[in-house]
Amino acid sequence: MRLAKALDTDDMIGFTRRFVEDFRSGFKSVNLNLLPWISDVNRSWSGILCLGMGGSAAGGDFLSTLSTREGAIPIISHRGYDLPNWWTRDWLVISTSYSGNTEETLFATRQALEKGATIIAVSSGGELAGMCELSSSMHLISCPSGQPPRSAFGHIFSRQLALLVEIGVMKYDLPNSALTRLEKSIEDCDIIANPEGDVASLALNLMRRQIAILGPNELGPAMIRFKNQLNENAARFARIGEFPEMNHNELVAWGGVGDDGDPDASEQAIILMSWQGLHPRVEKRMDWFISNSPSEYAWKLQGEGETLLECLLHICIMMDWLSIALALLHGKNPSAIKPIISLKDFLSQSD
Repeated sequence: MRLAKALDTDDMIGFTRRFVEDFRSGFKSVNLNLLPWISDVNRSWSGILCLGMGGSAAGGDFLSTLSTREGAIPIISHRGYDLPNWWTRDWLVISTSYSGNTEETLFATRQALEKGATIIAVSSGGELAGMCELSSSMHLISCPSGQPPRSAFGHIFSRQLALLVEIGVMKYDLPNSALTRLEKSIEDCDIIANPEGDVASLALNLMRRQIAILGPNELGPAMIRFKNQLNENAARFARIGEFPEMNHNELVAWGGVGDDGDPDASEQAIILMSWQGLHPRVEKRMDWFISNSPSEYAWKLQGEGETLLECLLHICIMMDWLSIALALLHGKNPSAIKPIISLKDFLSQSD
């Protein structure tokens, strides 16, 4: 509690506690009555391209994975300044920047406009929101402002998902029962309310060790977001390995079966992600890996829920709290991102 009061001056803990509340209100804000232009984009698309960077790109990753498993058309998350060369006008563009001023996203969005794209902007304001007022083919879904983009995932992703449900691209929904379970997860993982709980205990074990996040590829979006949260909130490096792909390359670096692996393999702290929908062959691969891993520091975290969507969000809740706990243990304000601000200042002075 003392660390939180001293270090969390921008209330990252408060934003984390409100995740489900943000998701619930965001999902309800996108419908045919509140956004009448939705009927203009309710057509057959070849695919959807999600533009974004950092915390604003996470939703695109989640949508892409959900579409791969159960969607009707491809959804691709794209980070960078330029549109993919293959993009054509029969692909809907969702351009997301929480601040509305993300340099790379603005560049790519301008390219899309010049090429005649239909664009949905998800933003709290800034230049991206302003562009919607100047083009009849660009529409705004507005988010509440005033918090770090990575803490606004509930605002952003709920609106993106609701949009795709509304135009018939996806059928995903979170019933009240699932949202209630996720709210309970927030309470259980709260490091202030439960200072000796599982999340706080795991953070203590991770303080002095390198962190490896491993899991099946369908949990990849949550693992990427966890790595990014560790980077920003806790200023910690972390690495990701996805099953079954890591079995065809990274496995050798782990060693432990006759061959020596990386010298630091035995010191890696392994966070193994899983869920109820795991492919049985992937489950065998993961079991074998844990049995033969040279590291004695391994924790299995199970995504709970009745659907992949609920499991992904449950993992996000656990990992957000864990990244904040590590930040506080390392004496860092979880909202502080001085190097990113410094880079943006440098770029603003450059051609």
